[in-house]
Amino acid sequence: MKQLFYLLIACLCLTGCVDEEPLPDTPRGNMEALWRIIDEHYCFFEYKNIDWQEVYQRYSKQMEERMGPEQQFEVLSNMLAELKDGHVNLYTSFDHGRYWKWHENYPSNFSDTLLNKYLGTDYRIATGMRYRILDDNIGYVYLASFSNGMGAGNLDNVLYHLAPCNGLIIDIRNNGGGMLTSAEQLAARFTNKELLVGYMQHKTGKGHRDFSELREQRLKPSKGLRWQKKVVVLTNRQVFSAANEFVKYMKECPNVTIVGDRTGGGAGLPFSSELPNGWGVRFSACPMYDVNKQSTEFGIDPDYRVDISHEDFLRGKDTIIEFARRILSTHDKQTPITNHAKAHKGQMDRNNLTTGH
Repeated sequence: MKQLFYLLIACLCLTGCVDEEPLPDTPRGNMEALWRIIDEHYCFFEYKNIDWQEVYQRYSKQMEERMGPEQQFEVLSNMLAELKDGHVNLYTSFDHGRYWKWHENYPSNFSDTLLNKYLGTDYRIATGMRYRILDDNIGYVYLASFSNGMGAGNLDNVLYHLAPCNGLIIDIRNNGGGMLTSAEQLAARFTNKELLVGYMQHKTGKGHRDFSELREQRLKPSKGLRWQKKVVVLTNRQVFSAANEFVKYMKECPNVTIVGDRTGGGAGLPFSSELPNGWGVRFSACPMYDVNKQSTEFGIDPDYRVDISHEDFLRGKDTIIEFARRILSTHDKQTPITNHAKAHKGQMDRNNLTTGH
């Protein structure tokens, strides 16, 4: 996504001079600096209908000059929580201000105990993915984060190992994000043509409505091995940021079904600045949208909403995984796609994989 690179540069230029007028390292100065940074550069005021001036009036009354660092931190963190944004954080040497209600007030729909039952002990590990072939010949991949780079050779090897499978489950539950490039590289293994997957904007001024025109986000097919059969992506409320974007990309790919709970969202590309006392602040600066030009800041609905039932949990079964297995075990056979892989990979199942040119 070459356009994404230019948007990143534009947003970085904006945040490089956040504090135009130096403010003193006092409780009031830090509060004024934080409020101004967010006021001039945060990207979801209009979408969330937030009156930031009213927030200022309420919290400025709580800030007193005799406050110590921990008291200041509490007030400033509470002020930032008014944005209801998991990408907004305040960093100090003693604590990390965060807003986690986007997933805390919802069922987890995930269990490490159940995950270990499905993975067993002989699973493979590559580029942050744990994967194996389940006993019904369904490929299963668990990816907890997009923090790792997605090596082309790693992805080729993973798909080659899973090639005999009848279908593929990609489980990204509890994936809090990471690098957008990693999400893109993995999604590119599931399309044979370039796809429009969404849109993006960047701030062009200090006003709450000052944004560029919508720029297309396009997903290009990988030049490596590409999967050709059915895929089910598993989600829950803790799927956030780059993982949320991955779901957005996969919804536009053929043969993909999303199963589980609504994702947690996080559709604002985050950037950082600093207060006079040296505390760091991160905030959403560039809004991203789906192909219908709708924000996914508050999450993406699955194609099938499925929760882990108490009865299944007691039986050692993951309701969401089992639902995905039923989808994949009942699909119709697909028309083979010619495989142009090198000779030493010529024996792979040609219904499953193809390569780029």
